[in-house]
Amino acid sequence: MDINKVQFDLVSPERLLVSDLYDMVVAPGEEGDFGVLPGHSPMIANLRPGVIDIYENGVITDRLFVAGGFAEVTAERLTVLAEEAIPVHEISADDAKARLKAGKQAYEEADSDAARVEAEAQIAIAEAMMAAISKADGAGH
Repeated sequence: MDINKVQFDLVSPERLLVSDLYDMVVAPGEEGDFGVLPGHSPMIANLRPGVIDIYENGVITDRLFVAGGFAEVTAERLTVLAEEAIPVHEISADDAKARLKAGKQAYEEADSDAARVEAEAQIAIAEAMMAAISKADGAGH
């Protein structure tokens, strides 16, 4: 194993999306984004909806949207178990807008606290998806 790289594994319920060595990976933690480099202190973190940025040679080489989940970090590895994950370039603005509309409608129709919490989570995911694609468009990706 290359000691100057960190092993990054991204797993969703459907499949293993990424399993490779990278210079650095930045993940959207609930308490803020965090970067993982080789030699990182061990930790476990909850993830909020957002984008994982993969770096090689000081530049972002790939961006992956996660709808939440959690991350386990060791000195050699970052493992992300995501509720849902998709490459940012595969997100459609129309799908994100439809998801936002559905979340808002579900919130309006919610008849319990649990239904409102679930609707709020769906709204947060849709808003994070829209932010991810607007950032990608602005960055020229």
